Amino acid sequence: MAGPVAPPRVSARRRRPGVIALSLALIAAGGAGAAVLLLQVGDRTQVVTVVRDVQVGEVLTERDLGKASVALDPAVKAVRADEMGMVVGKRAAVELKPGSLLAPSQVTGDSLVKAGEQLVPIGLKPEQVPATALVPGQNVQLVEVPAPGATDTGKASETPPRTIAGRVVKASKAAPGTGLVVVDVATSADEGPTAAAWVSAGTLRLVLDAPGGS
Repeated sequence: MAGPVAPPRVSARRRRPGVIALSLALIAAGGAGAAVLLLQVGDRTQVVTVVRDVQVGEVLTERDLGKASVALDPAVKAVRADEMGMVVGKRAAVELKPGSLLAPSQVTGDSLVKAGEQLVPIGLKPEQVPATALVPGQNVQLVEVPAPGATDTGKASETPPRTIAGRVVKASKAAPGTGLVVVDVATSADEGPTAAAWVSAGTLRLVLDAPGGS
């Protein structure tokens, strides 16, 4: 009579500790772990970054710019690292801050004051500063108003005020203590001296044009 058949030995499979640890980590982290993994293995793009403060109108140099490798969303427009040479020497169209990506729309090859124009600095008191932010390229009207303390002869209501068309080139931040804001406005060379005279006499006011207006 045959004796009892011994059950076959099943040898335990050895598992690599590293694989087990990684599996447990991903299970514990759930979606966050998957997101990090995707970020690490996703395509990254070399782009141009801003490393120093650059004011509107300043010429960009290599010292103002750096490079970074980022996972770039297709909707984000950024200057590629291999295009850095194309933006060096151009002017900042907006104020640039360190740590930000450089977008093509933030630089311009054009001078902010064009041929045939003059730059008129205008100081605005806090009550004269529009609530709408003044940005480069914004169209404005320079309006002549009666001088402070001038006697009203009744003609003001009959004659429209004189105006000069202008374009904002740069607006400073409010000065500490006084709140004064200085706005550089480009006007035609023919009308620049007149606008400067209105500023000197204290008879100039700045009015914003409606969006899309001339």
